[in-house]
Amino acid sequence: MAASRATAMLSSSNSLLHAQCIHSISLRQRAQFPSTRLVRARVQYKKTNICSSLQQRRFLSSERDVNEPKPPLPPSKLLLRVLRQGLSFRPIISAFRGQSVRTLFRQSPEELVLAIILLCVATGTCVYVAYAYFNYFQSRQFTRFPPQIAKSLRRALYYSNYAPDPQLALKYYKLALQQCSEAGLDPFSDEVIGVKIQLAAWFEKIGSYKNSIEVLESLLRDCRKWVEVMEKSVKDGLVDQSGNLAGIPKPQDRTTEGDAESETEVKPENLWAKRSRILGKSVGISVKLGGLLADEHVLQGDSAGEHLVWAVETVLNELHRRQTEGVKEGEGDWMTPEQIGGALEALGHHYETKSLYYLAAPLFLQAITLSPPNSCHTAVLMNNLAISLAQQPVNTQRDPGQISQAAGSTVAARPTRSSLLASARSWALQAQATARKVQGEDRTDECDEACAVALCNLGDIAAMAGDKEEARRRFEESLTLSQKIAFAPGATQAQEGLQRLSTKPSQGST
Repeated sequence: MAASRATAMLSSSNSLLHAQCIHSISLRQRAQFPSTRLVRARVQYKKTNICSSLQQRRFLSSERDVNEPKPPLPPSKLLLRVLRQGLSFRPIISAFRGQSVRTLFRQSPEELVLAIILLCVATGTCVYVAYAYFNYFQSRQFTRFPPQIAKSLRRALYYSNYAPDPQLALKYYKLALQQCSEAGLDPFSDEVIGVKIQLAAWFEKIGSYKNSIEVLESLLRDCRKWVEVMEKSVKDGLVDQSGNLAGIPKPQDRTTEGDAESETEVKPENLWAKRSRILGKSVGISVKLGGLLADEHVLQGDSAGEHLVWAVETVLNELHRRQTEGVKEGEGDWMTPEQIGGALEALGHHYETKSLYYLAAPLFLQAITLSPPNSCHTAVLMNNLAISLAQQPVNTQRDPGQISQAAGSTVAARPTRSSLLASARSWALQAQATARKVQGEDRTDECDEACAVALCNLGDIAAMAGDKEEARRRFEESLTLSQKIAFAPGATQAQEGLQRLSTKPSQGST
C-alpha cells in the first residue's frame, strides 16, 4: 500500500516539475526582456522546445535514435525476402475470395475469365515440367549409373534433343564412356552397351552415318570376340556345368530389400547367361548395321547382306543348339519370336532389293509364322510374301543342294506362273482380311495402310493375270482408301497402276 502511494507521488512530482520548468522559464524571460513582446514570445517558445526535447531524451535514453539509419540487409537475406514476396500467393488468394470474385466478375468478366485460364495454364505447365523432370531425368535409365556418369548422360541427352549442340553432345557422350571405364563398369553390361547404342543412334539422327556405322561395327566386333572366347573356354573345359570358371566357387545370391515386407533374390549372371545376352545384342546390332549399310546415303549392299545373313544364321544355329543340347543352367530364354521374325524380315527385304524373290518368299513366310496373328504387322508381312510370289520368275535357277536327291525321286516340279499368281492373290486377300479384323488397342495406322497396299497388290496380280477390269477396280479402291487415310505412297502406287492399264492398249495397237 505504501509502495503504491510512493509511486503515485513520484509520478505527480515529475509532472509538477515539468510544469514548473516551463513556468519558471517564462517568468525569467519576462524579467529579462520586458520591453519586447515578440522577442519574449520567440525565446519562450525556444526554451519550451529545449525543455521538452530534454525531457524526451530523458525517457528515450535507453533506446536507439529513431532517425538513425538501419544497417543494410545481407544480399542473401535480401534475395530471400524478394523471393518470398514475389512467390506469395496471398494477393491471389485474397483476390479470389467469394466477394472479390463476384465484384471482379461484375466489373470485367472477360479479363477475369482470361486470368483464370492463364493461371490454370501456368499451373499445368509447372506440374508437367516437374513430372517430366522426375519421370525422365530421374528414371531408371539414369539412376542405375553412378552420379557422375548419370550427370554426363543427362547433359549429353540435353544437348542432343533439347538444345542441339553436336560438339557438346559428343563431348559428354565421350566423357560418360570414359567415366564408365574409370569406374570399372563391365564393358559388356547392358548399361555400357546401351550408351554406345545411344551414341550410334544420335550419329544417325544428325546424318553422320559413317560414325554411326563405325560405333556399331566396333561394338559388334567386341561382342563377337567375347562370345568366341567364351565358347573356346567351354571346349577347353574351363567352364563347369554351372556356367562359372572351373575352380572358382559359385557366387552367392544377393537379396534386395525393396520394402520391409518383401525381399527379392537377385541371382548373379553366369557365363551362359552372359553369352545369351551378348549374342542377342549382337544379332540386333547386326540387323541394324544391315539397315544402315543399305540406306540410300550409304549404299553398301554387299556389306549389308553379310551382316543380315550372319544375324539370321546365328539365330537359327542357336535355336538348333538349344534343341539338341538343351538349355544350360541360367541361360534363360533366347530371343523373342518378334525379334527373330524381324531378323528374317530384314534379310527378306534385302533379297527383294537384289530381285532374289525366290529367297525372300521363304523368309517372309517364316516371319509370318512367328508374328502374332492379331497384329497389323502380320498383314504387312503377308503383303510382302504376296508380292514376292507374284514377281518370282518361273525359270529360277536353283542350287543343286535344294533339289531332293533321294533314291527313286524325280526332280521337284517347278511352280507355274498361274500357281504363283494364285498363291500371291490368296496371301493378298488374307492380308486384307487380317488388317480389317484387328480391333481395339492392337489396331494402328499400319492396318489401314496394309489394306491399301493389299488392294494395290491385288490390282497388280489381276493385271499380270490379264484381268484388266478386276485390276482397275482394285486400283480405284486402293486410291480411294489411300486418299481417305492420307497415305501418299499408296495413292501414288494406285495411280501408277491405273496409268499402266490405260497405256497398255495404245502400246499394243502400235
